[in-house]
Amino acid sequence: MFKRILIANRGEIALRILRTCRRMGIESVVVHSTADRDSLAVRLADVAICIGPPVSTDSYLNINNIIAAAELADVDAIHPGYGFLAENSHFADVVNECKIAFIGPPSSAMEALGNKGKAKALAREAKVPTVPGSAGVVEDVDDALRVANEIGYPVMIKATAGGGGRGMRIAHNDASLASGLISAQREAEASFGNADCIIEAYVQNARHIEIQIIADHHGNVIALGDRDCSVQRRNQKLVEESPSPVITEEQRQQMSKDAVQLAKAAGYTNAGTVEFVYCLDRKQHYFLEMNTRIQVEHPVTEMVTDLDLIRLQLEVATGKPLPFTQEEVTFTGHAIEVRINAEDWENNFSPFPGKISMYVAPSGRGVRVDSHCYAGYVIPTNYDSMIGKLIVHGSSREEAIKFMRQALDEYIIEGPRTTIGFHERLFRDARFVNSNFNTKFIDDEFLR
Repeated sequence: MFKRILIANRGEIALRILRTCRRMGIESVVVHSTADRDSLAVRLADVAICIGPPVSTDSYLNINNIIAAAELADVDAIHPGYGFLAENSHFADVVNECKIAFIGPPSSAMEALGNKGKAKALAREAKVPTVPGSAGVVEDVDDALRVANEIGYPVMIKATAGGGGRGMRIAHNDASLASGLISAQREAEASFGNADCIIEAYVQNARHIEIQIIADHHGNVIALGDRDCSVQRRNQKLVEESPSPVITEEQRQQMSKDAVQLAKAAGYTNAGTVEFVYCLDRKQHYFLEMNTRIQVEHPVTEMVTDLDLIRLQLEVATGKPLPFTQEEVTFTGHAIEVRINAEDWENNFSPFPGKISMYVAPSGRGVRVDSHCYAGYVIPTNYDSMIGKLIVHGSSREEAIKFMRQALDEYIIEGPRTTIGFHERLFRDARFVNSNFNTKFIDDEFLR
């Protein structure tokens, strides 16, 4: 097992990884920007190294500085967390070239799956159902119009790189497709340095369902159940739950089979998530993309499987085989996660950074909080607005909702405005409680 790991990330995920390292007797090295010098992960790390100023390109995206810190601290491995360099194949190659283990998939798998166009082509080869659309990147507006008129409107314009809803547009006719493509390309170029886009049929009445997989270096790929991530604001996830309440066990098994098949086709190892769009009208799932990293919402899978995904990541990275088979994976109860952000949700979810004057996290049976914040902590303006993740686990979805309502009521954060009020409203909404919604639910009902 590794003796010392560098955590190349910040916030709650850096703290999450650090805590598993502690349980395993592994020393942690946390790199940080000057804006994060007072973060909880920095305070608890065995070693903390400043790698630059607040701007991400000069710190958390600065490969040279991170590698220098890794060599200075003499680490065995680097865990990239999620975001920043987590899905950067070049970073993975540099880490390995420096004789340091990269805790994630091989760069070849990142290359094959990190680009939406290439990933879709691989899915087709693996006989995994895909949304009808362009065979690859659309060359120009004329090419996009040709594809759209072949498959029919509405269509989704999607940047092949990145995520988080950036570089995505919906078009209902030729005019909106032409303008939307140019807009999406510009946003993708600015956000990811890659303007390439693909065109797909837009599944209007859909749920967003994903399968967590874990794969070792011995040919074992195991599905760890599904997560329903359909509560979204402009394609950005707000709530995740496991299992999905809208699919049958047979459909869940088929999705899991398809996810495993795709991972094997890509030569994938370590943790990853295969995302599907599920058409409620046709009762059919289609491959969307694969995230080649640990996900923000991984705790819901941990709650229903009683597994530590970070520990599994570390063990797989050392070459150990997975300690269980697919048949030995068991699922218990229902888990739900909400993201608590420093945002004014009543004002278009505008970021609201600042100092937290009071912080009291909920606790009790079935309640988990993953957060790096505390009373007196100043939320920086330079990064995302996440304060933490609130996760509950109950014997049923109904009980999990009950636990979530109580936990939200007990969560006290004073100083910045937060999304707690939004979630309190959501978890009392009849459509959510009855799971009678699709991915447009929040945009249609809450953001008018």
